[in-house]
Amino acid sequence: MEKMPEWFKVKYNQKAVEEVSELMTNLKLNTVCKEANCPNLGECFQKHTATFMILGSQCTRNCRFCNVVHGTPEPVDPLEPQHIAEAAKHLGLRHVVITQVTRDDLPDGGASHFAKTIAAIRELCPSTSIEVLISDMKGDHASLDTVIAAHPEVINHNIETVPSLYSTVRPEANYQRSLDVLRYVKEQDPSIRTKTGIMVGLGETDEEVLHTMDDVLAVGCDIFTIGQYLRPSEEHIEMKEYVVPEKFDIYKVIGMQKGFHYIASSPLVRSSYRAAEALES
Repeated sequence: MEKMPEWFKVKYNQKAVEEVSELMTNLKLNTVCKEANCPNLGECFQKHTATFMILGSQCTRNCRFCNVVHGTPEPVDPLEPQHIAEAAKHLGLRHVVITQVTRDDLPDGGASHFAKTIAAIRELCPSTSIEVLISDMKGDHASLDTVIAAHPEVINHNIETVPSLYSTVRPEANYQRSLDVLRYVKEQDPSIRTKTGIMVGLGETDEEVLHTMDDVLAVGCDIFTIGQYLRPSEEHIEMKEYVVPEKFDIYKVIGMQKGFHYIASSPLVRSSYRAAEALES
């Protein structure tokens, strides 16, 4: 693979990272920022923002693109919702993003824990908006209803890649099921913004990216993110190319013309990057 391009060089504020990391450690919390080795970690931590990852650090699925650890899941921590609310208050967050490891071992996929976390944040930080990034929860409507009833401002579920690559990139998931999750949320509560995103650089074609946009729009999705896949290790699926920034710009223009409410599209974009901007636009 070619050398990493110049546009991936980011500033890294070590002091800010250490400060937020210490808070997370003290409250026994996880951030997907560190678990997924996000390239924007330094920028976001400097702004005292972070995406909290609930339900432990061990994922029950083993997607070939993801750096989150696959293994035996930990017991659910009943104090975690309160600790996340305390961290959000301490950091003065105006927009909180909560994601999860996939927990196929739990009957509701972790939905009730999401609801408790949302309620705890509402209690301590009533003016803070909330975004949740959920798994497909096996498409179970009762589980999805639990999250919807907690009424976060945004429900995100990432489609991750184009349909033709699912068997190699995301073999334990299903493209249509992910679309159905987004559709169901919008049907049940149209006031909740729905969001999804994909990675590029895995061998997809431009036509496939645009077709995926159409599929996502057809189920009422409001917000779309596009970022460059970066291979976490030699054990993960191979990256096929670095997509140039100009193509990301083209994707954004076309996507907005197609009808998305907001698109974040650039090499360094991740699903939670500058999430508040999408909500406020």
